[in-house]
Amino acid sequence: MKLEEVEKNLAVNIVADIEKELRYISGLVKQKGREILSNYTITPPQFVALQWLFEFGDMTIGELSNKMFLACSTTTDLVDRMEKNQLVLRVKDPNDRRVVRIHLLEEGERIIDEVIKKRQAYLHGVLKNSSTSEIESLKANLLKLHQDMRVE
Repeated sequence: MKLEEVEKNLAVNIVADIEKELRYISGLVKQKGREILSNYTITPPQFVALQWLFEFGDMTIGELSNKMFLACSTTTDLVDRMEKNQLVLRVKDPNDRRVVRIHLLEEGERIIDEVIKKRQAYLHGVLKNSSTSEIESLKANLLKLHQDMRVE
């Protein structure tokens, strides 16, 4: 086998290993996130919706549906339940009264803030045996991977 074939096979194997590790990490993060959410009155999809509103501000049902990759009818049901629990509020757009935006209320913000802090504390505990330079390197590599994925 030629050297370039060996290097190509090695690269393919490394990428396969990276994909597998990312899949496992994603599963563990999701599992831990669900454990944390079990102490709250919201479901994982509601948490995702609240996160989008927390990060990007008021959105229409259509915009939120697109972010979450859900049908508008599914998102409407989700918002109905969150509105009933006083996590969000439907607000008419002052510039166009036909447009209704979903607004994150104080209780929704509080839950997001608490849950994110608990998730960060979990990650902090996981990284306790890593050096500062390892953590900084991990952060830089994850940022680069994220940026490269957003371009694709």
